[in-house]
Amino acid sequence: MEFRGVDDWVHPFHECRHSAFHMEVRDSYAEPAESEALRRFLNNEPPPEYDKSDWLGLIRDMTSRGVTVSRIRVVTVPHVGYQRWLLSVTGENVEAGEDIRYVPRHSVDPEIVPSDDWWLFDDESVVFNLAHLDGKPAGTGTTTDPGIVAYCREVKNKLWPFATPYRDYYVDSANTR
Repeated sequence: MEFRGVDDWVHPFHECRHSAFHMEVRDSYAEPAESEALRRFLNNEPPPEYDKSDWLGLIRDMTSRGVTVSRIRVVTVPHVGYQRWLLSVTGENVEAGEDIRYVPRHSVDPEIVPSDDWWLFDDESVVFNLAHLDGKPAGTGTTTDPGIVAYCREVKNKLWPFATPYRDYYVDSANTR
């Protein structure tokens, strides 16, 4: 496995040729760049400037090159505060070209849901999102091990049929609040 630091996470996105798929299984993240926006959201305060332009630019660049960018978020219902906030800001990602879908954790066999977050690039490599014990990002670990790649592809294929596109999920979750 190849390890990269927090500041060196973008490399696989530039090398990607066909597809980038993200599996998200945690209900909350301790991403420092998001903390003020999350705090304000939870306190019903006006949102601060939350600059996602680097990420949105990366997604637009990838999709303009013909790369499919998609993700599944496996979430606990009712949503924790972090997921409620994330739902409120995900529309920009979708507009930039990401196909983001949601799977309520209770709706699938827990055996299918992996314990880690990861990216599957071109069905050839897996990049695990590493975190410190406090949840803050710690870098990535990349592997091309055929067994791990096959496992991640299988998880994606098993969960995709249960995944609801963001726009539909957002409307449904708004109606149940």
